[in-house]
Amino acid sequence: MAGHKIDRTTEDIRRELTAIFRELKDPRVSGTMLSIVRVEVTNDLSYCTVYVSSMNGINSAREALRGLRSASGYIRRELGGRLRLRHVPECIFKATDSIEYGAAISRTLNSLNIKHDDEETEDDDADND
Repeated sequence: MAGHKIDRTTEDIRRELTAIFRELKDPRVSGTMLSIVRVEVTNDLSYCTVYVSSMNGINSAREALRGLRSASGYIRRELGGRLRLRHVPECIFKATDSIEYGAAISRTLNSLNIKHDDEETEDDDADND
């Protein structure tokens, strides 16, 4: 039962952090397209690890991390006010390149010339006419 509550709290934290990130005025954060990839909360709600990725690559995500770390007190206060938790977890921000990695995989797959089943049946129908 406790695991279900942690999962629900984790999703609430992720949703609120997304909204808080949009409101931040720091140019290191607001100037990049940030995405929260994953949020992990400890069982006692003392720490919250937030994995952040940027559309512009890992270097942009690392620059945004500096802004997030400097605004961590504000972020924690906002999180506490919005979620009304007894103990607001301390956020630990980590950069990841998962969006960049996924985009590279997508580009690789798109560059392959693989015929789909739909295209093959259309080609077969055109040959039969």
